[in-house]
Amino acid sequence: MTDSEPSPSAAPFRPRTVLVLGGGGMKGTAHVGVWKALEEAGVIPDAIIGCSIGALIATAISGGMGWRELGDMARALRRQDIVSINRRAVFMGGVREESVFDGPHYRRFLADRLPLRSFADAQIPVRVNAVSLVGCGEVWFGTGVRDDIDPVDAVYASCAIPIYFPPLKRDGDVLVDGGVLNNVPVDQALAWGAERIIAVDVGAEILPPAAGLFDRGMIAIHDRVLTMNIAQQRVRAMEAWKGHPVTHIRPRIGHLGTWDFERTQYFLEEGYRATKEALARGPETGGAGI
Repeated sequence: MTDSEPSPSAAPFRPRTVLVLGGGGMKGTAHVGVWKALEEAGVIPDAIIGCSIGALIATAISGGMGWRELGDMARALRRQDIVSINRRAVFMGGVREESVFDGPHYRRFLADRLPLRSFADAQIPVRVNAVSLVGCGEVWFGTGVRDDIDPVDAVYASCAIPIYFPPLKRDGDVLVDGGVLNNVPVDQALAWGAERIIAVDVGAEILPPAAGLFDRGMIAIHDRVLTMNIAQQRVRAMEAWKGHPVTHIRPRIGHLGTWDFERTQYFLEEGYRATKEALARGPETGGAGI
């Protein structure tokens, strides 16, 4: 059985409308505003797909959290809730450490916040992606695929940005952030059988480098590489979208930082605004404007 094939115990399921929530760090709190606008419009997807921060929000929604609860959680979020420095990484020889942040600290945050304890209990079918450093490809967890994993572990893996968080090691595999290969996985929605896709892209935009950026060390350079990677993924996503009805939601937040904890309310409002605008515009079929 491949990572994308249904598990033997899963009943066949083909969702008509699939919501795809992409990765983007703290900018992904805009997904909460998206969910509010969709609820108000009476648009409830048959399934949700999430990558990275989108995996967190997707799994929370599938576990029963509404936009009010999600909004309260997002506004209360502080850097120290997620980020704890791996002190061994800043000592001599720290280059051999897996990450600059502490993984168990972030996993405890997820365990405390996520309501879903088993993918079998999802109120809305959900799938999240990670990337295998062993198999060098995407791995999918959730409804109808690999559903035997704790959703907390699946979300952690999907959010494990290389260098920042250590990979999830499970069953002989080493898993990192799904956005490394597929930040807005519209192709998975199509493979699942979606007839209508609502895709939310909160990834970074390529801007001229700030003064002194390349003098700030390996993390600044790593972030620049990831930004270029995400931009190239957008180009490939355009090809996947051609001929399919996609409601593309692109909040005006791509110029802001991955770790920006000071603009949460703006992210929420911009997600809401962009969704209202996209719903009024209607689906696109050529991938234009991604």
